[in-house]
Amino acid sequence: MKIISYNVNGIRAAERKGFSNWLKEEAPDVLCLQELKAHQEQVDLDIYRDLGYEIYWHAAEKKGYSGVAIFSKTKPQNIEIGCNMPIYDCEGRVIRADFNNFSVMSTYMPSGSSGDVRQIFKMQWLEDFQNYIDELRKDIPNLIVSGDYNICHQAIDIHDPVSNKNSSGFLPEEREWMSRFIDSGFIDSFRHLNKSPDQYSWWSYRAAARERNKGWRIDYNMITETLRDRLQSASILPNVHHSDHCPVKVVLAD
Repeated sequence: MKIISYNVNGIRAAERKGFSNWLKEEAPDVLCLQELKAHQEQVDLDIYRDLGYEIYWHAAEKKGYSGVAIFSKTKPQNIEIGCNMPIYDCEGRVIRADFNNFSVMSTYMPSGSSGDVRQIFKMQWLEDFQNYIDELRKDIPNLIVSGDYNICHQAIDIHDPVSNKNSSGFLPEEREWMSRFIDSGFIDSFRHLNKSPDQYSWWSYRAAARERNKGWRIDYNMITETLRDRLQSASILPNVHHSDHCPVKVVLAD
């Protein structure tokens, strides 16, 4: 079972850069997308259906903003749109697919980089999301929470931890939340298997950051501890260029 999470920073823009050609070649069983920046009627979804995918979409009410989706080779038993919190659901931040013995969630966590108002919103989201996941796991113990968390967890996950210590995405309170989230029963699948530095999933478009590999690791496939024995591999795909992010992959045994 190959699961990939990818913040495409606009699916229409990504498609113009060859996104569907990459998808055909990579062929994940489940693809979790974030930052679609489009409603379904604005996208030719037959391109992806022709590759064998069932498509499930949760757009933000505001056009050209946010949005998440799940593409699946296998029809899920159930799809849950949103997290039943209107303040977040109007921004298109959560979608979940339930399969036979596990569930996959695509989530796009808020950024606080635009200022104090959104940083406050982000911190409230983190608290509410933790409570939501805690309740969800009572019914769904085997859960993969994939997506753009907009947080670097540790110093190894960011190219310059010193100069970024006061930057949204690497604030102490955000990193502490990430530690608590993991301690609540999750495994950071990539870091569990790979301890190497300089492994990033997002780069600024400025100052040739990607070419110089001055990045941040903010995209994750978090799996519950119950799936530990099924974890086979986890990787980052930095050579895939449709976005300022790159895909992150996890492979689980059936």
